[in-house]
Amino acid sequence: MTTMLVKYLVFCCFLLSMRSVMCKKSRDGSKPDWAKKDIRDYNDADIERLYDQWEEDEELLENDELPEHLREAPKLDMSSADLSNPESLLKISKKGKTLMTFVTVRGDSSREETERVTALWQTSLQNSHIIAERFIIADNRAIFMFKDGTQAWDAKDFFIEQELCEEVTIENKPYYGKFSHKYTKQEL
Repeated sequence: MTTMLVKYLVFCCFLLSMRSVMCKKSRDGSKPDWAKKDIRDYNDADIERLYDQWEEDEELLENDELPEHLREAPKLDMSSADLSNPESLLKISKKGKTLMTFVTVRGDSSREETERVTALWQTSLQNSHIIAERFIIADNRAIFMFKDGTQAWDAKDFFIEQELCEEVTIENKPYYGKFSHKYTKQEL
């Protein structure tokens, strides 16, 4: 509780010290109406304008430092794509983009069992240089989130080989594990 109070007081002191700051630089020295208000009366929009002014003269961030939705889309290399395989095109289109894969563990496993099995799978993927964050969303279901979407299909190939994998879903398309009762050889 005391650390929150200290943080709040530091923030208030910061805002009070910024009291004379204007949002946009004006040539004639006059302040906009919102900047004439007392700092304690600032609303979220005023704080956002203040932040925009602060960032106005900053250098632009590199592409890899920007949030994903503001980054430049990576160039697609269609020469390595198998045009007869739509999955190959989808894989290439997800390069550099975050992609979530849903994985269902076979049987009536408990949440603890799902946690243990998916942690083992995550470690195996990391050992193969496939980096994914893992989130348990149900007793027998987990999400693997890949920062580079192309890795999701490599992980899918690993998952479906596992004895306890029932189903893997990427981009709303289900892939069934080899030991699943729904598995057919045509899927591969």
